[in-house]
This record gives sequence, structure tokens and C-alpha cells, in this order.
Amino acid sequence: MNRKYLQFAGALLLTACSASAAGDSYTVNVAMPPAANGETAFIVNFDNGEKIDSVMVENGKAVFKGTVEQPVLARVLVNGQRYGNFILEQGDITLQRGGAVKGGSLNGELEKAMKGVEAIQAKAAKLPQDSTYANRMAILENEYNSYMDSVVAANATNPIGYMFFINQAYDYDLPRLNKALEQYPAMKGYQRTAKLVEALQQKEKTQPGNKFIDFTITNDSISQSLSDYVGKGRYTLVDFWASWCGPCIRETKVLKKIREEFQGKPLDILGVAVWDEPANTEAAIKRHELPWPQIINAQSVPTDLYGISGIPCIILFGPDGTIISRDLQGEELTKSVRAALNPAEEKPQAD
Repeated sequence: MNRKYLQFAGALLLTACSASAAGDSYTVNVAMPPAANGETAFIVNFDNGEKIDSVMVENGKAVFKGTVEQPVLARVLVNGQRYGNFILEQGDITLQRGGAVKGGSLNGELEKAMKGVEAIQAKAAKLPQDSTYANRMAILENEYNSYMDSVVAANATNPIGYMFFINQAYDYDLPRLNKALEQYPAMKGYQRTAKLVEALQQKEKTQPGNKFIDFTITNDSISQSLSDYVGKGRYTLVDFWASWCGPCIRETKVLKKIREEFQGKPLDILGVAVWDEPANTEAAIKRHELPWPQIINAQSVPTDLYGISGIPCIILFGPDGTIISRDLQGEELTKSVRAALNPAEEKPQAD
């Protein structure tokens, strides 16, 4: 199956669970590593980040007890570390290490829904790597999309539908998302959906051909603006990244090769660290030997402005600050730089 499908399937498998009896309130037992003893554990609303409950970790466990008016897609956090996603609902719920969840009627329904995802994933894993692969994969992708739609339709007013909907929605363009929201109006009430709509609106404003949108970030009393680097008469590759993002780190190897290939050409590279702790960013810069300038501690300021919902996001700006390309990686990114700096070489030869 395609990369997006594999990532989604893997994320949902962390919430696989089995049903148990519900009660008038919830009890959530979470297995914790010994290092977490004495720390405060939180149940956090997955959608808006609000803290729902808290308890101290003791004897390798966090035991939450309370009531919930309606089921909520939630996660457990300790010192910023995630210990699994689940549906907070009435009943006795257990989160085991590795993400397995037991308990709650909706968690049980989620397990059933996940079996369909796992079945399609198993089919994909068995596809022969031959000339029929692409066609068979396309058929499976259609089956997957249809199945996802059926789960959302059957759970349009509960957290299961929201979980499946939001993971699909990150691949939508704005017209498709608006159409889906008309079909499932309950999804409009979620903050992540609203932010995604805003992001796609901003993404449309920052497509190739548009001028850059400036921003200023202050870190340790030092202020830096995108305009300090972009629109200065040189091409600029701006890499929006984070230290914890594996694909971001892998893409820096591509950027280093581009930097080497175009040494002496009017091309600069700039890193913009988003959604990250400054100390972690600085450690990653040193560890991975990133030689280009960095704007640190940008958090969500640039991602909101440019409609970036996933990283790495790399944007190529022209000498006057016009966006030439965005959202490209690997060889496609390299080709876009070559086409901009060496247009004669990249232009197809006439017969």
C-alpha cells in the first residue's frame, strides 16, 4: 500500500483494543516505566489538547478515575511523552505498554473497524513485486478509501468516525475537504478540522507564483525574519523541519547534496525549526552537522502562514521572493532546483 496508508494503519494499530463492560464512570489504568514514578500523568483531549484529568504515577501505574459526559478521543502524556491513544468513555479501560487498549464499548468497536484496515494491509503485503504491482495496488487503494468512507459514515457522530476522518482529511485539497464536511457536518465541530481548513486556505495562497509571506521569530532575544534571507537576489531553499522528525533528518542529506552540486551558484539554504524545543533543535543541528543558517523556535507561526500540515516542507523561493516550488522531496526537489538555476539544461531538447 502507499506510504500514506502504511503510516495511517500503523498509527491506528496503536489504538487496537478489545471490549469490556461499561459502567457509570471511567477508570483508566496505564502501565508506565519505572522512570515515570512520581511524575504527573495527564489525559489530554486529542483534538484540542485540553487536559481532562491528571494523577501521579505510582508503582509503574497511572490510575485515573472520573466521569465523562461524552466519549472523547484522548491520549496520555507524561513529561511530553505519549503513552497511547484511546477513547475515553464509561467503563474500565487499560492501556498497556506498546499501545494496546482494553475496555469500553467504543474501543471495542474501534477494534472491529481496525480489523478491516489490517485485512487490506495484509493484502498489500502479499502483492507480488512484478509488472502487475501498480495496478493491483491501485485496486487496493480504492478498496481502502471505500472502507475508510464506510467507517466514517457509520461513526459520523463519535470519536471513531473523527479518527478515521481526520487521518483521511490530511490528504484532501480544500474543495474535497469542504465537500466532505458538507457530508459529515459533525466534523466541523473539531478544532483540528477547523485548523486544517485554515491551513488549506493558506496553502492556496502560498502556491508557486505567489510572493513569500514574511514572519519574524524571536529566540533568546534574537529576532530573525524570513525576509532577512528571502528576496535578496538569490534563490533560497527553506526547510521547515523538527529535530524529532525522522523524514526531516533524512531529507537533510538531499539538501547537503544540493548544496554541494550548486556550490558557487546563487543558491542559499535556510532551516526553520517548527514544533520543536530550541534545545533539541540546537542539538540536532550539531549532531547532524547542518551547515546552513537556522531560524529556531518558530513553532507554528510559519506553518500557519504557509498552510503546512506535515514536515519536512521545503519551499524554493526565487531571487525576488516568488515561490517556485513547494512540498517536493528527494529527486523531485533536486530537479526543481536544477530547472530554476539551469533552465537550459533541464529544458527538453527539440527534435
